[in-house]
Amino acid sequence: MSPSPDLHPTDVHSRLLARQIVLIDVREPAEFAAERIHGALNFPLSTFDPQALPAGGPRAIILQCGSGKRSGMALDQCRTAGVEVAGHLEGGIGAWKTASLPVIAFDPATGAVRDAR
Repeated sequence: MSPSPDLHPTDVHSRLLARQIVLIDVREPAEFAAERIHGALNFPLSTFDPQALPAGGPRAIILQCGSGKRSGMALDQCRTAGVEVAGHLEGGIGAWKTASLPVIAFDPATGAVRDAR
């Protein structure tokens, strides 16, 4: 299996909009509920099972976390399990927000879910 690249947020965003990828967020459920990237699916690292990923379809799998560390760990687990993953979001959701890309965020003061950048 070839090495999976670190992918820049704008590349991941373009590919997500084009429906070329499935974005897997490996952060914990509370983190995912508080703030997430549009369209991401939550597969927490604490219970991560590479065999449970939606593999084999027409879309490549990209992993994502808060900073890139946990998605890198999940990427290693996928490699060990022989599960094909196209890469992970370099810098995680932090880099995504730095690039001014949209997220869905929970406002704890009001309980509202809102689009944010």
